[in-house]
Amino acid sequence: MKNGKLKIGRIPYANLFPVFHYLDNHCDHSEYTFVKGVPSTLNRMLRAGELDISPSSSIEFLKNKNRYRILPWHSISSTGQIKSILLFSTVPLNELGGKTIAVTSDSDTSVAMLKIILREFCSLECKFKKTDLRSVKNILSSASAVLHIGDTAMHEAQKLSAAGQQPPALFTYDLGELWYKYTGLPFVYALWVVRKKALDEKTNLIKKLSSDLINAKKYADRKFSLIAKEAPQNKWIGEKDLVHYWNIISYDFTDKHLEGLRLFEKYALKKVVIPG
Repeated sequence: MKNGKLKIGRIPYANLFPVFHYLDNHCDHSEYTFVKGVPSTLNRMLRAGELDISPSSSIEFLKNKNRYRILPWHSISSTGQIKSILLFSTVPLNELGGKTIAVTSDSDTSVAMLKIILREFCSLECKFKKTDLRSVKNILSSASAVLHIGDTAMHEAQKLSAAGQQPPALFTYDLGELWYKYTGLPFVYALWVVRKKALDEKTNLIKKLSSDLINAKKYADRKFSLIAKEAPQNKWIGEKDLVHYWNIISYDFTDKHLEGLRLFEKYALKKVVIPG
């Protein structure tokens, strides 16, 4: 690293807005440098040594444990629905066998998760292609289903449910809900992942960030309504819906979360479900 600041990945989705809102406004971040990117981009940057730490896809950690450590007590998880990892399909889930599914290029964990649900839990073999398009209606003109994550997933779901816009026979599946249905466990979408070298070189800064993240969770739990007033997403999702969304997310990492992560690891490290 060219300077002594802690280089931190920053996912610009609604799910982490409360955390970064606190880091921006309620702690000394003079020794932090934030680097914005979608999860798959931040994964690559962390792997390449361009970041010290990032809220990173759980699949990135699981595939490269020898490179990383994780901050204890922190994750982005859900027990049941998550509302921001959605499969939009022209047919019911059990009819997707042999069909083509477009998957977002923004995520690694969610793609692996989808493949596990379809192959391991539903005994379905499907074809997959990556897409950078956003419009569900446009994507479904050449695919049977599409997986979106983050703000795009929520925004597209909102557009499709608006009066007169929802296509006939469109099925929407929440992957967090499906995972819980088949496993009874939380799903860990992301962890705060630290490069081992950074842990050695910037120990005190990483300890400070860990403390700031604990304080961010405590603050957010009390102030979701106030934070929602400043979130850019409130222009299209609404403050009440944002608060509801944040309340279904778990930012903790308990023994139950670890159990869910280990089950995901069991399936995800099978070659067939690792995204390219």
